[in-house]
Amino acid sequence: MGNCFGKSEKLTAEIVPHGGARVYPTVRLYGSPKSILAAYIRFALLHKSVSPDFVPSDNRADPVTLQVGSEVVSGSRETLLRFIDERFPSPPLGGGEEEEGGTAPVMVTVTRLQHKSMLWHVERVLRWAEDLAARGGKKAVDPSVGTPKMEVRKFARSYSELLEVMMEHAQMEETLLFPLFDSADRGLSKAAKEEHARDLPLMNGIKEVIKSVGVLNPGSPDYREALCNLSARLKLLQRQCKLHFKEEEVELLPLMEALELSKEGEESALEQCFDVMQGTHGRLFKFLLEGLRPRDAMKYLDLISKCRDRERMESMLQMIVK
Repeated sequence: MGNCFGKSEKLTAEIVPHGGARVYPTVRLYGSPKSILAAYIRFALLHKSVSPDFVPSDNRADPVTLQVGSEVVSGSRETLLRFIDERFPSPPLGGGEEEEGGTAPVMVTVTRLQHKSMLWHVERVLRWAEDLAARGGKKAVDPSVGTPKMEVRKFARSYSELLEVMMEHAQMEETLLFPLFDSADRGLSKAAKEEHARDLPLMNGIKEVIKSVGVLNPGSPDYREALCNLSARLKLLQRQCKLHFKEEEVELLPLMEALELSKEGEESALEQCFDVMQGTHGRLFKFLLEGLRPRDAMKYLDLISKCRDRERMESMLQMIVK
């Protein structure tokens, strides 16, 4: 799984004259700043290492138009995405329904994608903690990280963001999904609820260890020991998350189809998901999408587009292109 904001190695749109430097065609996107489609396409282009010149129009009804060099395309979301994938093939954004199941219930897809993002972030902070422990108080190679104490503060902030997403995800399942399962078969989600209860002390314990690292003297034996302890706890969290998510996806989520929710019921469940996970779909929305592969990130935006609250949908999409 890759970072959805990772840069591709090469733009196929580049032109390399014989004996000359690379020349990139101008990429412009025309549309209203309030256009949901324009925000969607701007986000898609981020994955292609393309930062288009956005030319805003005053009329929301104006068509969203993409210009790459002398080529100009406008139309539906599918038309524009297909053109982007053809012009900039790597990484691919369209298609891929076979990976998640194109006809899977909406909440099944939402839950699986959130699982993927959280696991990616758990893996990221684990590797970061292991790197901190290996350096034992020495500065990072990347000067943007700052001093060891500055880096630990950044680490603490990143883990807090992950913890908030995980807590909101658990709350969403407990208040929305589990009651649906229990209404069909009482006690069905009991084991999953118990897993949530077991994971919470570990997650909070990790936060306390990070606090202790922040007040210790970098390079001291206690500092290195605390970092090793942190790495061990994060490794345990990673193992438990993998097991817990796999159990849900194998034993619970497939039963969602048996509930036979109507389209209205699915849309209502999606709206409730956004209500419960306000932080995740607000200021932490970029953080969530960062943990997804480009194709999965676009799939998540496709789910956002099903939101009946247009103002909320616009807010989420605008947030990721600021």
